[in-house]
Amino acid sequence: MRIESDREKLSSNMEDYLEAIALIEMDKGVARVKDISRLMKVKTPSVTSALNVLANKGLVEHERYGYAELTENGKRIAHDVLKRHKMLTKFLSSILKIDPQVAAGDACKMEHVLSPQTCERLTMFVEFVGAGSEIDRPLWLKGFDHYLKTGKRVECKNKQALKKVKGEK
Repeated sequence: MRIESDREKLSSNMEDYLEAIALIEMDKGVARVKDISRLMKVKTPSVTSALNVLANKGLVEHERYGYAELTENGKRIAHDVLKRHKMLTKFLSSILKIDPQVAAGDACKMEHVLSPQTCERLTMFVEFVGAGSEIDRPLWLKGFDHYLKTGKRVECKNKQALKKVKGEK
């Protein structure tokens, strides 16, 4: 797959720049160096240097003191990073019940190192579980929630009934 071969050539830092540009473009329509600098909490010379690297790789178009714009290939990679980030954040916050801010920070670190196979399986798992609302939360995940709070497993009602039939406690 083309995205994977391009991703392998990029550092996690460069992926973060592509992600930042995509987010700013979605929010403001255009990405300025100062906006990228502010979002990533880095100095403008660092942004300019990164934009030059990304431009040399054909992932952004950037004129000095102008806007940064993702190329089609840059957009594909950036949206892949965003997709991984959203999935990991949802997995950590909705399924594992990690504080959303911590989950977002951890997702940012994890999104760069997971293999495509692991990302695909985690995505399928999140979709399978359907971790949208507490109402739709599967019973076994509610059992996990109980375990997180108490450190004790909730015994399945079927197991309890079977023990009664067998005369066990």
